[in-house]
Amino acid sequence: MAEQLDRATGLLRDVLGPDLLGACLHGSAVLGGLRPASDLDILAITRRSLDTDRRRALLAGLLEISGLTPGVRPLELTVVVHSGIRPWRYPPTADFLYGDWLRAELTAGGPPLPAPLPDLALLLTVARTGGRPLTGQPPTGLIDPVPHADLVRASVAGLPELLDDLADDTRNVLLTLARVWATLATGEILPKDAAADWALARLPAEHRPVLEHARELYRTTRYADERWSPALTARVRPHACEVLARIDRLRAGGDGGPPPAPGEPRGGVGGA
Repeated sequence: MAEQLDRATGLLRDVLGPDLLGACLHGSAVLGGLRPASDLDILAITRRSLDTDRRRALLAGLLEISGLTPGVRPLELTVVVHSGIRPWRYPPTADFLYGDWLRAELTAGGPPLPAPLPDLALLLTVARTGGRPLTGQPPTGLIDPVPHADLVRASVAGLPELLDDLADDTRNVLLTLARVWATLATGEILPKDAAADWALARLPAEHRPVLEHARELYRTTRYADERWSPALTARVRPHACEVLARIDRLRAGGDGGPPPAPGEPRGGVGGA
């Protein structure tokens, strides 16, 4: 991981030069630890928007560095313009976004362009509170706190698109739903498996098995080795509907469901 991060940091310095104000590692690496299928998530903050040549150079370098082979993890790079996030306003804009799930699209269509990205509210919060500086100024000196109301807006903004991937990306969709529910209820952004712990302590027994399996896959299994039995697959959509109902209740001002039964663990609230 260290060598890959050094190469990514060197790429940012070479391409962005003095416009690079700072870059940090965020995501799973600083929020609970890397798991078998975790990306290396990097946030870069720049003085100004990237021009076409820099976009092309950054994409070309990332395509070489990023991957899913022994010793090489997928990279996710988000570039934001400092004046676009400070002072804070919603929705924020990603000036450049690369992830390996976009590899085919970007290879065919060219480098990414600026676009609104509500999820940046969550990313910036994690980066500000726990980001590991890679170069330049630390994230606390570059990023303003994101209001709780905007964390809520960002958490629910992507739900329709997220649910479209339920059948093809089951593990991540279920864990993300658990995290959205936990964020709305607690105001904290938990690691995915800690969010699953929190949700499992509040779900009826019939809705726990699929989330328990998703949590186990997250902790132990690469995507290529992921398996879902027919019995668990049949429970996926009812589970998702149950969690969505809890989320909707919180959005409407309810409490998100009953507390755990006596003796039942309360999960990972506040953990990393």
